[in-house]
Amino acid sequence: MVRPGRLAEALGEPPAPDGTWEREAVYVSAAALRRARRPGARAAPVGRVAAELADRVRPVEGVSRVEALANGFLRITVETPGELVAEVRPLSLPDPWPDLPRTWDNPGFVVRYAHARAAAVQRWARDLGVPATGFRPELLDDPPHRAVLRVLAELPGRLAGRAPAWEAYLVRLATAYHDAHELAPAVPAGEEEPSPAHTARVRLARAVRDVLPGPERL
Repeated sequence: MVRPGRLAEALGEPPAPDGTWEREAVYVSAAALRRARRPGARAAPVGRVAAELADRVRPVEGVSRVEALANGFLRITVETPGELVAEVRPLSLPDPWPDLPRTWDNPGFVVRYAHARAAAVQRWARDLGVPATGFRPELLDDPPHRAVLRVLAELPGRLAGRAPAWEAYLVRLATAYHDAHELAPAVPAGEEEPSPAHTARVRLARAVRDVLPGPERL
């Protein structure tokens, strides 16, 4: 399995997700560039530093491919992007928007409603008997949930950065989650039996709930 924290340990800083993740989950890293230009450090060709870092990242479990690009960036492909939800922790992020109007035109409503939906999924899952254990991250492989994972993958870099632009980020995460909630429901419907896919989707919903600000019910 691979998690952003393990990649950050190997690189010395969090990598950034790249692309849409619809077909493959890719991170990019400029760590080699920063290391080569670090004040007081012995000068070294960027290409050599990138190659050395690539050798450190390749053995990380769950990494399927590492490319040292000509510009000094590393391009890292991971096998199971769903693993990243295991690192998401509750955050206390700003909620700067007014309460009204409670329409889709108000980004505050979009964010708070997504939080409330993700929180409701946790209650529904308990009531419907969706197992809380047995999380299989590889089951978060449909396009709507991969889109949510792509936005969540930005968290480590934003938390480490100086200008995280939280407002725009929260709206993007909420919008992606609304799509996943409607297109690929996290809990069984009708006579459907709970499945490992439901467990995985409920776990992802919990990660979204822990990041987005808002009430448990709206």
